[in-house]
Amino acid sequence: MKEAIAVVNETIVSGLKPYRIGEKLRALRLKKKLGLVELGKHTGLSPALLSKLERGKLFPTLPTLLRIALVFSVGLDYFFADESRRHVVSVVRKDERLRFPERPNTRDVAYYFESLDFAALEPKLNAFLADFEHVPAETLRLHQHQGFEFLHTLAGKLELVIGGIPYELSQGDSIYFDSSVPHTYRNAQKKPCSALVVTAE
Repeated sequence: MKEAIAVVNETIVSGLKPYRIGEKLRALRLKKKLGLVELGKHTGLSPALLSKLERGKLFPTLPTLLRIALVFSVGLDYFFADESRRHVVSVVRKDERLRFPERPNTRDVAYYFESLDFAALEPKLNAFLADFEHVPAETLRLHQHQGFEFLHTLAGKLELVIGGIPYELSQGDSIYFDSSVPHTYRNAQKKPCSALVVTAE
């Protein structure tokens, strides 16, 4: 498979090393739980060649890399993000946050939220600051989403209904639950009520 190998000199090798293409290939393969033989069947490349690519002994040509990328549904840009320059730390300043209602164009808004991690690239979770309103219980809407949710009450008293069961949290209380179960929230008092909300799949 000569076409699968890029003939490179030392300058190009040193330039490609920071991208850790081989490590990224291996990480994708392991994430999909594929063996080298299985990946070879999908790509038409030999397991021995794939092993050398993963170990950084060889560098793939762009057509070969694209063939592998298509198997994992990623773009070529995935391999050329310089890890040393990636934004592994993301800071969100208070005055940068935007406040949104739970539902637009409606009077009965149960809560407003602000994203605390919108600057993060490929976040593994989502964190929000939520301010809950004291609204009539009959106006609340149950909602659900895949994954799990963690909520920590920062101020006030918060009422939750999860799977038809009511819960009440005071300042400092926390709750973790399966968010695929229908749930809703409500400020239990006519006083400020806020919480840190973290969701993850």
